[in-house]
Amino acid sequence: MKWYQLDVEKVEQKLHVLSSKGLNKKQVEERRKQYGENELKSQKHTPRWLIFLKQFQDFMVIVLLAATLIAGLLGEYVDAIAIMIIVLVNGLIGYFQEQKAEKSLEKLKELSAPMANVLREGKWEKIPSREVVVGDIVRMNSGDRVPADVRITKSNSMETEESALTGESLPVVKHATAIRKDHLDAQDQTNMGFMGTLVTRGSGIGVVVGTGMNTVMGQIASLMANTKKTPTPLERRLAELGKILIVVALLLTALVVVLGVLEGKPTYDMFLAGVSLAVAAIPEGLPAIVTVALSLGVQRMIRKKAIVRKLSAVETLGTASVICSDKTGTMTENQMTVKELFLNGKHIYVSGDGYDIHGDFFLNNKKVETDYPNLRKMLLYGTLCNNSSLMVKKGKYFIDGDPTDGALLVAARKIGLKPIDEEKFKIIKEIPFDSDRKRMSVIVEDENGKRLLITKGAPDVLLPRTSFQLKDKNREVLKKEDKVKIEMAIKDMANNALRTIAIGIRPLTTKDTLDDAFLEKELTFIGLYGMIDPPRKEVKAAIEECRQAGIKTVMITGDHVNTASAIARNLNLLPENGLVLEGHQLNQMSVEELEDIIDDTYVFARVTPEHKLKIVKAFQEKGHIVAMTGDGVNDAPAIKASDIGISMGINGTDVTKEASSLVLMDDNFATIKSAIKEGRNIYENIRKFIRYLLASNVGEILVMLFAMLLALPLPLVPVQILWVNLVTDGLPAMALGLDKAEENAMKQPPRNPKEGVFSRGLGFKIISRGILIGLVTLIAFMVTYQNTPENLVYAQTVAFTTLVMAQLIHVFDCRAENSIFDRNPFGNIYLVVAVLSSILLLLVVIYWEPLQPIFHTTSLPLKDWLLIGALSAIPTVLFAFKRSNKE
Repeated sequence: MKWYQLDVEKVEQKLHVLSSKGLNKKQVEERRKQYGENELKSQKHTPRWLIFLKQFQDFMVIVLLAATLIAGLLGEYVDAIAIMIIVLVNGLIGYFQEQKAEKSLEKLKELSAPMANVLREGKWEKIPSREVVVGDIVRMNSGDRVPADVRITKSNSMETEESALTGESLPVVKHATAIRKDHLDAQDQTNMGFMGTLVTRGSGIGVVVGTGMNTVMGQIASLMANTKKTPTPLERRLAELGKILIVVALLLTALVVVLGVLEGKPTYDMFLAGVSLAVAAIPEGLPAIVTVALSLGVQRMIRKKAIVRKLSAVETLGTASVICSDKTGTMTENQMTVKELFLNGKHIYVSGDGYDIHGDFFLNNKKVETDYPNLRKMLLYGTLCNNSSLMVKKGKYFIDGDPTDGALLVAARKIGLKPIDEEKFKIIKEIPFDSDRKRMSVIVEDENGKRLLITKGAPDVLLPRTSFQLKDKNREVLKKEDKVKIEMAIKDMANNALRTIAIGIRPLTTKDTLDDAFLEKELTFIGLYGMIDPPRKEVKAAIEECRQAGIKTVMITGDHVNTASAIARNLNLLPENGLVLEGHQLNQMSVEELEDIIDDTYVFARVTPEHKLKIVKAFQEKGHIVAMTGDGVNDAPAIKASDIGISMGINGTDVTKEASSLVLMDDNFATIKSAIKEGRNIYENIRKFIRYLLASNVGEILVMLFAMLLALPLPLVPVQILWVNLVTDGLPAMALGLDKAEENAMKQPPRNPKEGVFSRGLGFKIISRGILIGLVTLIAFMVTYQNTPENLVYAQTVAFTTLVMAQLIHVFDCRAENSIFDRNPFGNIYLVVAVLSSILLLLVVIYWEPLQPIFHTTSLPLKDWLLIGALSAIPTVLFAFKRSNKE
């Protein structure tokens, strides 16, 4: 169907829909069944059986399976079966870990999916884009992604950027008129909007004519589906670490095998022991545990209202040293309320807070009646030059659209103006607001055919375009002294932390040109709105916590400098000698000049998106790791240039979300603080289980190596090493990934981004604890073996038990940076359960007779447990007391 050739009415007829009503529920269900979900087909998911088989493609596991085969051929069936079961269980654990990570990522994709504004049964609602169906009436504003292929039915200076389809980055002007030509390419169908393209200017309404794979974007979906997942910097570092560990493990294993053979031990026994030792030495579960730790951390962040779009952001969060935050909606409630009007040269105060439509108007503490000169006109003009809607749900009012526009609607309702009053006017043209123009205009026509231009925007932008003023009942020339009085009113409002919006009009005739350049001049000044967006209650504490964490908070806003400064002082963000810079000052500075004063600057007011980019670069040049928030299309460059781009989930545009690493579901500054804390914790948890796994593995290797050097029998048999690798490495390591942040997590300076995994003494801790775990295990073996040299199995059981217990005590040491006594050992219930489970499984292996021949164990009397307990506590207790003595 060539939709672009049809008139709007014809399109509606063919799709059985009215632009004023939209589809009903029954139509939506029928069309979803007919066309399916509005999404592009992605790559096929890897089958579960293939994910399971991939758990066994690791080089060391293949070597172990080969060794198992040899053991079976040599008649060692018990060992072969035991090893096979352990390998299988290890594979199952890896499989379930991968499945959990995959489900977490799928959930993440759902949460970060773009949204669409659709009209259904006469009501506008916001739904995920995938739920859009053919025939839906959709509304698109500047910054939104077009949710499906649509035939434009109404365009208010709408332009879209279609480089995803055509490669052409210049915006395309859209209109609603039918095009009668044949065989037009997509880029020439200027009355169509295409799925995935970006609205860069204006707004529009359209009817959906194609969804999912039945769109122009669907034709190139294969290119979008073949994106490869790139590993995070931490994953790359761990992969390199894995390669080093494999080489070291193979060399040590070869050394153990050669020494054993030279001492006359059976080659087969040494080969199997060597392979088992190599498998134990290499923490093959490390990548899976890292993925799960990141994934679980992402889930925790989602619960705290932060969606991580890029896993690398989790690491970067822990290094953030500066947060450049928007004021409106992030530090404040985003519920603009008109508190003051400047009208007829007088200040009128307005009662009521938030979006409550009840309130009164006061002049000199006396209630103002609704017939007060120009009051009703001013409030009506504010509702006509407006893109927001006042909605009600469960008895509570809320704004669909810009909060500033919403505040004007609420103020109008307080005087009794209703939507029916607005319906008497027809909008002929809209010149949309953008951050460069700092104003919005509409041309309206009343019932009598009279036309009027209404302009609202920043007072410093409107006043130079103003020639007249409306005072009481007369239109007068705006004199110099009148401008001074208006400027004083703006200053007074700003000093009270009020944001000011000026509104003006210009009468037009039907003969006047509607050219943009002609319209917005020789305006008649009506008045000023003074509104406030109160600070969020939790933000003040969050800024203080960030300060203690060595993170500087900077406010960036388009508001007046006095308003911004007042809010910043209210939040304790602006210190006594802190600098405040305005946009015009930034224009006169180079990045180098800005660098000289940037560390002393806390508030940037009246800024443009270009200024934001300049601020980010200046902070980065000073060596800072910058988190930048934004919501508009024009914020995307600064968000992309920052180290951690943060977009708003409620008021953020889709393009801003796509450029960001983190999306705030509640648009709240305090959520950024929580995300940084969680980011720091995830990184520390990864360090914890690296410390635990490697120290345990070093201990396992060294106990065998020391025994060889001392010409002793093997303290551990292969199946015991594999059991340790499965039980004591797997469960507790996973539980460490769930550890809560330490109390001082936000009292430490930001982590250096160049810091290696083994920094802050981690390498020493791993080797020192590993050596001690190996030594105490060897001592337990030697003491028992010397007393009963005829009973090797008994000595091996004591050594095996000591190794396991030493590791399980050491895991609690890994929870704290310094000492086991620094944290409550029962603070991580998951770890306690994991350790108790490991101990229970250990007791089963030792005391359950059917398993004793498989694991080469024997029952131990109580006196041995006293020896085991004393020796296994040494690696942890020794360093804990050593640390305490130093302090």
